[in-house]
Amino acid sequence: MTLELTRPVSRGTLGTETALVLGLSLGQSAVYAAVSIVAKLTAEGPLSKQTAALNTSASARPWLDLTYQLLGIVFALVPVLLAVHLLARDPGDPLRTLGLDARRPGQDLARGAGLAALIGLPGLALFWVAAQLGLNATLVPAALPEIWWAVPVLILAAAQNAVLEEVIVVGYLVTRLRQLQWRVGAIIVTSALLRGSYHLYQGFGAFVGNAVMGVVFSLCYLRTRRVMPLVVAHTLLDVVAFVGYALLPRDWFNWL
Repeated sequence: MTLELTRPVSRGTLGTETALVLGLSLGQSAVYAAVSIVAKLTAEGPLSKQTAALNTSASARPWLDLTYQLLGIVFALVPVLLAVHLLARDPGDPLRTLGLDARRPGQDLARGAGLAALIGLPGLALFWVAAQLGLNATLVPAALPEIWWAVPVLILAAAQNAVLEEVIVVGYLVTRLRQLQWRVGAIIVTSALLRGSYHLYQGFGAFVGNAVMGVVFSLCYLRTRRVMPLVVAHTLLDVVAFVGYALLPRDWFNWL
Protein backbone atom coordinates (compact mmCIF):
# COMPACT_ATOMS: atom_id res chain seq x y z
CA MET A 1 0.00 0.00 0.00
CA THR A 2 1.31 3.46 -0.94
CA LEU A 3 0.64 6.34 1.43
CA GLU A 4 -0.01 9.81 0.00
CA LEU A 5 2.44 12.04 1.84
CA THR A 6 1.62 15.28 0.04
CA ARG A 7 -1.57 17.22 -0.45
CA PRO A 8 -2.48 20.50 -2.14
CA VAL A 9 -1.76 23.54 -0.01
CA SER A 10 -4.95 25.42 0.82
CA ARG A 11 -5.36 29.18 0.64
CA GLY A 12 -5.72 29.26 4.41
CA THR A 13 -2.40 27.49 4.84
CA LEU A 14 -0.70 29.88 2.42
CA GLY A 15 -2.15 32.86 4.25
CA THR A 16 -0.98 31.55 7.61
CA GLU A 17 2.47 30.78 6.19
CA THR A 18 2.78 34.30 4.79
CA ALA A 19 1.78 35.87 8.11
CA LEU A 20 4.31 33.72 9.97
CA VAL A 21 7.16 34.58 7.58
CA LEU A 22 6.38 38.28 7.94
CA GLY A 23 6.02 37.93 11.70
CA LEU A 24 9.51 36.47 11.88
CA SER A 25 11.03 39.17 9.69
CA LEU A 26 9.93 42.56 8.39
CA GLY A 27 6.39 42.43 9.71
CA GLN A 28 7.92 42.29 13.17
CA SER A 29 10.20 45.20 12.25
CA ALA A 30 7.14 47.18 11.14
CA VAL A 31 5.49 46.74 14.54
CA TYR A 32 8.62 47.86 16.38
CA ALA A 33 8.99 50.82 14.01
CA ALA A 34 5.41 51.88 14.73
CA VAL A 35 6.08 51.76 18.47
CA SER A 36 9.32 53.68 17.92
CA ILE A 37 7.64 56.54 16.05
CA VAL A 38 4.94 56.79 18.75
CA ALA A 39 7.69 56.95 21.38
CA LYS A 40 9.48 59.70 19.46
CA LEU A 41 6.29 61.72 18.97
CA THR A 42 5.38 61.52 22.67
CA ALA A 43 8.89 62.30 23.93
CA GLU A 44 10.08 65.75 24.90
CA GLY A 45 11.27 67.77 21.94
CA PRO A 46 10.26 67.68 18.27
CA LEU A 47 10.84 64.69 16.02
CA SER A 48 13.54 66.56 14.08
CA LYS A 49 15.67 66.88 17.23
CA GLN A 50 15.68 63.13 17.86
CA THR A 51 18.02 60.59 16.28
CA ALA A 52 17.54 57.38 14.32
CA ALA A 53 20.85 55.53 14.18
CA LEU A 54 21.63 52.57 11.92
CA ASN A 55 24.58 50.16 12.04
CA THR A 56 25.43 50.93 15.63
CA SER A 57 28.24 49.43 17.67
CA ALA A 58 27.34 46.41 19.80
CA SER A 59 30.37 46.38 22.09
CA ALA A 60 33.27 48.60 23.13
CA ARG A 61 35.60 45.63 22.49
CA PRO A 62 36.46 45.69 18.75
CA TRP A 63 36.66 41.94 18.07
CA LEU A 64 33.52 41.27 20.06
CA ASP A 65 31.80 44.10 18.21
CA LEU A 66 32.84 42.56 14.88
CA THR A 67 31.53 39.18 16.00
CA TYR A 68 28.16 40.68 16.92
CA GLN A 69 27.97 42.56 13.63
CA LEU A 70 28.62 39.43 11.55
CA LEU A 71 26.23 37.32 13.60
CA GLY A 72 23.53 39.95 13.15
CA ILE A 73 24.01 39.92 9.39
CA VAL A 74 23.95 36.11 9.17
CA PHE A 75 20.88 35.58 11.35
CA ALA A 76 18.97 38.41 9.64
CA LEU A 77 19.11 36.30 6.46
CA VAL A 78 17.50 33.22 8.03
CA PRO A 79 13.95 34.39 7.11
CA VAL A 80 15.13 34.62 3.49
CA LEU A 81 16.27 30.99 3.60
CA LEU A 82 12.93 30.08 5.18
CA ALA A 83 10.98 31.86 2.43
CA VAL A 84 13.00 30.14 -0.31
CA HIS A 85 12.55 26.79 1.45
CA LEU A 86 8.78 27.28 1.60
CA LEU A 87 8.62 28.30 -2.05
CA ALA A 88 10.41 25.05 -2.90
CA ARG A 89 7.07 23.28 -2.33
CA ASP A 90 5.81 24.96 -5.48
CA PRO A 91 6.64 23.57 -8.93
CA GLY A 92 10.03 24.67 -10.27
CA ASP A 93 13.22 26.01 -8.76
CA PRO A 94 12.40 28.68 -6.13
CA LEU A 95 15.43 30.78 -7.07
CA ARG A 96 14.28 30.86 -10.68
CA THR A 97 10.75 31.63 -9.52
CA LEU A 98 12.06 34.63 -7.59
CA GLY A 99 14.53 35.64 -10.29
CA LEU A 100 17.32 35.39 -7.72
CA ASP A 101 19.64 33.33 -9.89
CA ALA A 102 22.65 34.32 -12.00
CA ARG A 103 21.18 33.70 -15.45
CA ARG A 104 21.30 37.36 -16.51
CA PRO A 105 24.11 39.09 -14.59
CA GLY A 106 24.72 41.90 -17.07
CA GLN A 107 21.05 42.73 -17.46
CA ASP A 108 20.46 42.53 -13.70
CA LEU A 109 23.39 44.86 -12.97
CA ALA A 110 22.29 47.38 -15.60
CA ARG A 111 18.69 47.40 -14.43
CA GLY A 112 19.77 47.58 -10.80
CA ALA A 113 22.04 50.56 -11.44
CA GLY A 114 19.26 52.29 -13.36
CA LEU A 115 16.78 51.70 -10.55
CA ALA A 116 19.28 52.99 -7.99
CA ALA A 117 19.66 56.23 -9.94
CA LEU A 118 15.87 56.50 -10.42
CA ILE A 119 15.18 56.05 -6.71
CA GLY A 120 18.31 57.63 -5.22
CA LEU A 121 18.24 61.15 -6.60
CA PRO A 122 14.55 61.91 -5.92
CA GLY A 123 14.96 60.14 -2.57
CA LEU A 124 17.66 62.58 -1.51
CA ALA A 125 15.39 65.48 -2.44
CA LEU A 126 12.52 63.97 -0.44
CA PHE A 127 14.75 63.47 2.61
CA TRP A 128 15.85 67.11 2.38
CA VAL A 129 12.24 68.34 2.18
CA ALA A 130 11.20 66.10 5.08
CA ALA A 131 14.13 67.40 7.14
CA GLN A 132 13.15 71.01 6.44
CA LEU A 133 9.56 70.28 7.49
CA GLY A 134 10.63 68.44 10.64
CA LEU A 135 9.00 65.19 9.50
CA ASN A 136 12.05 62.99 10.02
CA ALA A 137 14.31 62.22 12.92
CA THR A 138 17.97 63.07 12.42
CA LEU A 139 19.34 60.08 10.53
CA VAL A 140 22.73 58.54 11.29
CA PRO A 141 23.27 55.86 8.61
CA ALA A 142 26.47 54.49 10.15
CA ALA A 143 27.55 54.68 13.78
CA LEU A 144 30.39 52.17 13.86
CA PRO A 145 33.78 53.14 15.30
CA GLU A 146 36.63 54.12 13.00
CA ILE A 147 38.22 50.71 12.63
CA TRP A 148 39.56 48.61 9.76
CA TRP A 149 36.52 46.35 9.51
CA ALA A 150 33.89 49.11 9.55
CA VAL A 151 33.60 49.60 5.77
CA PRO A 152 33.50 45.86 4.90
CA VAL A 153 30.82 45.33 7.55
CA LEU A 154 28.78 48.28 6.22
CA ILE A 155 28.95 46.80 2.71
CA LEU A 156 27.82 43.42 4.04
CA ALA A 157 25.02 45.11 5.99
CA ALA A 158 23.89 46.88 2.83
CA ALA A 159 23.78 43.58 0.92
CA GLN A 160 21.97 41.89 3.81
CA ASN A 161 19.31 44.62 3.91
CA ALA A 162 18.83 44.35 0.17
CA VAL A 163 18.47 40.56 0.10
CA LEU A 164 16.17 40.48 3.13
CA GLU A 165 13.85 43.25 2.01
CA GLU A 166 13.62 42.46 -1.69
CA VAL A 167 13.21 38.71 -1.31
CA ILE A 168 10.64 38.93 1.50
CA VAL A 169 8.71 42.13 0.72
CA VAL A 170 8.71 41.79 -3.06
CA GLY A 171 9.62 38.32 -4.33
CA TYR A 172 8.05 36.13 -1.66
CA LEU A 173 5.12 38.38 -0.71
CA VAL A 174 4.08 39.15 -4.28
CA THR A 175 4.30 35.46 -5.20
CA ARG A 176 2.15 34.35 -2.28
CA LEU A 177 -0.43 37.12 -2.65
CA ARG A 178 -0.83 36.26 -6.33
CA GLN A 179 -1.40 32.64 -5.33
CA LEU A 180 -4.00 33.91 -2.86
CA GLN A 181 -5.66 35.62 -5.85
CA TRP A 182 -5.25 39.17 -4.64
CA ARG A 183 -5.70 41.91 -7.19
CA VAL A 184 -2.53 43.41 -8.58
CA GLY A 185 -3.28 46.86 -7.17
CA ALA A 186 -3.81 45.46 -3.67
CA ILE A 187 -0.55 43.49 -3.90
CA ILE A 188 1.43 46.59 -4.88
CA VAL A 189 -0.14 48.71 -2.13
CA THR A 190 0.43 46.04 0.52
CA SER A 191 4.08 45.55 -0.41
CA ALA A 192 4.70 49.30 -0.56
CA LEU A 193 2.98 50.04 2.77
CA LEU A 194 4.90 47.25 4.48
CA ARG A 195 8.18 48.67 3.16
CA GLY A 196 7.27 52.13 4.34
CA SER A 197 6.03 50.95 7.73
CA TYR A 198 9.26 49.30 8.89
CA HIS A 199 11.08 52.56 8.12
CA LEU A 200 8.71 54.61 10.30
CA TYR A 201 11.28 54.79 13.10
CA GLN A 202 13.13 57.28 10.87
CA GLY A 203 10.08 59.53 10.49
CA PHE A 204 7.20 60.20 8.12
CA GLY A 205 9.37 61.34 5.23
CA ALA A 206 11.15 57.98 5.31
CA PHE A 207 7.79 56.21 5.33
CA VAL A 208 6.60 58.05 2.23
CA GLY A 209 9.91 57.71 0.38
CA ASN A 210 10.18 53.99 1.03
CA ALA A 211 6.52 53.40 0.16
CA VAL A 212 7.09 55.09 -3.22
CA MET A 213 10.19 52.94 -3.67
CA GLY A 214 8.02 49.92 -2.88
CA VAL A 215 5.56 50.79 -5.63
CA VAL A 216 8.36 51.15 -8.19
CA PHE A 217 10.07 47.92 -7.13
CA SER A 218 6.82 45.92 -7.07
CA LEU A 219 5.91 47.11 -10.57
CA CYS A 220 9.39 46.22 -11.77
CA TYR A 221 9.14 42.73 -10.29
CA LEU A 222 5.68 42.10 -11.71
CA ARG A 223 6.99 43.06 -15.13
CA THR A 224 10.30 41.18 -15.10
CA ARG A 225 9.73 38.42 -12.51
CA ARG A 226 13.30 39.03 -11.32
CA VAL A 227 14.20 40.15 -7.83
CA MET A 228 17.96 40.32 -8.55
CA PRO A 229 17.89 43.84 -10.10
CA LEU A 230 16.06 45.04 -6.99
CA VAL A 231 18.74 43.51 -4.76
CA VAL A 232 21.44 45.22 -6.84
CA ALA A 233 19.67 48.59 -6.69
CA HIS A 234 19.02 48.39 -2.95
CA THR A 235 22.59 47.31 -2.24
CA LEU A 236 23.99 50.23 -4.22
CA LEU A 237 21.72 52.71 -2.44
CA ASP A 238 22.65 51.44 1.01
CA VAL A 239 26.38 51.18 0.26
CA VAL A 240 26.40 54.82 -0.84
CA ALA A 241 24.47 55.86 2.26
CA PHE A 242 26.38 53.79 4.81
CA VAL A 243 29.92 54.00 3.47
CA GLY A 244 29.51 57.59 2.33
CA TYR A 245 28.42 58.65 5.79
CA ALA A 246 31.29 56.74 7.40
CA LEU A 247 34.02 58.17 5.17
CA LEU A 248 32.93 61.69 4.22
CA PRO A 249 33.04 64.78 6.49
CA ARG A 250 30.10 64.89 8.93
CA ASP A 251 29.15 68.46 8.03
CA TRP A 252 28.19 67.21 4.55
CA PHE A 253 25.25 65.43 6.18
CA ASN A 254 23.84 68.17 8.39
CA TRP A 255 20.72 68.24 6.21
CA LEU A 256 19.82 64.69 7.30
